[in-house]
Amino acid sequence: MYGIITQYMGTAYTGLGISHKYDELIAFASKTVFIKCPPTNSISKLLNETGSHYLKLGFDIDRFMDPTNPDQTDAVFVKGPNLLFVQASHPVALEPTDIGVKHKAISFYDMYDENKLKEKNQCIVKYLAEAEMFLKKALKSLSEAKIIHDEWETLNIERMMWELHENTILTLKDELFNKISLNKQSTEAHRLIGSLTSGGACDFIPSITQKVERRILIKGHPGTGKSTLMKALALEAKNRGIDVLYGWCGLDPNGVDLILFPELSVCLIDATKPHAYNPERPGDEILDLVHMCVENENAEGEVRIISEKYSEKMLDSTGYMQAYAQANKKLKTAMDSAIKQSVFEEKSRLLMEMY
Repeated sequence: MYGIITQYMGTAYTGLGISHKYDELIAFASKTVFIKCPPTNSISKLLNETGSHYLKLGFDIDRFMDPTNPDQTDAVFVKGPNLLFVQASHPVALEPTDIGVKHKAISFYDMYDENKLKEKNQCIVKYLAEAEMFLKKALKSLSEAKIIHDEWETLNIERMMWELHENTILTLKDELFNKISLNKQSTEAHRLIGSLTSGGACDFIPSITQKVERRILIKGHPGTGKSTLMKALALEAKNRGIDVLYGWCGLDPNGVDLILFPELSVCLIDATKPHAYNPERPGDEILDLVHMCVENENAEGEVRIISEKYSEKMLDSTGYMQAYAQANKKLKTAMDSAIKQSVFEEKSRLLMEMY
């Protein structure tokens, strides 16, 4: 029997810079293979082949995707033996700290024909400079968008009925957990559910929740306590020994957009834009926080202005991400044209030998 693939985003481009959750995963993994390489398309295929090997053995895997091209793989985590294979050079550099024990590094930097690289040098330098420029602009625009979004949240925080919100949390604690208390320590996992990509906001909520029996879809304006509610329930679950998977926001790295309790087969999801979901299968239900936000004509007018400013800024960010992804694609294509296939295959065997 084949295992199951669950997809997450490997890194996220956010209002606070580039975010990832690999540090927590590396700490949890029994063994991590750090694949060091320049920008290339070849490692994604190698990681997919690695994942397929373990799937055929019946292991479930988590696959972490590249936000500049969500069809490409940046890392694979094998559940059970807890093995992590990660492209560890870009957009964030990850370094092994336990070489010879839990960590192993494989370098693909020497798989290139230097003469061909020299021929492509001007193109490579040009595409690299373009990619860096557009990434810088995208992150700046996202930072400005977050500031606008924070203003939006502040307006709604001031008109929320927080006592009703707190009562909702207490009701959910009683309904979800009742008298459950497991005689073990809770295990926490941290994942990114999505990111801004060249095609706009992208998430993997359908993949993450594919086996979940009950999905609670939270509807609420910015600042109405969706993340606060989920964090409170996650803490309660932890205190009861129940495992928790945190799905972190791909635009604000401090925000939680999803909480999953695997042992209960229950998941709570921020189901508002940019990842708006409605009930679509048995076990789906709506949790409405909108009515807890007191209507105010003046505030609504301000919200409309802020909402328009935020939408415009996110369109700018998406445009820069498109330009960044295009430059990155050209860079990878130029680099890949200089790969010595025999050396790549030899390096790949080092990875395969770990099976």
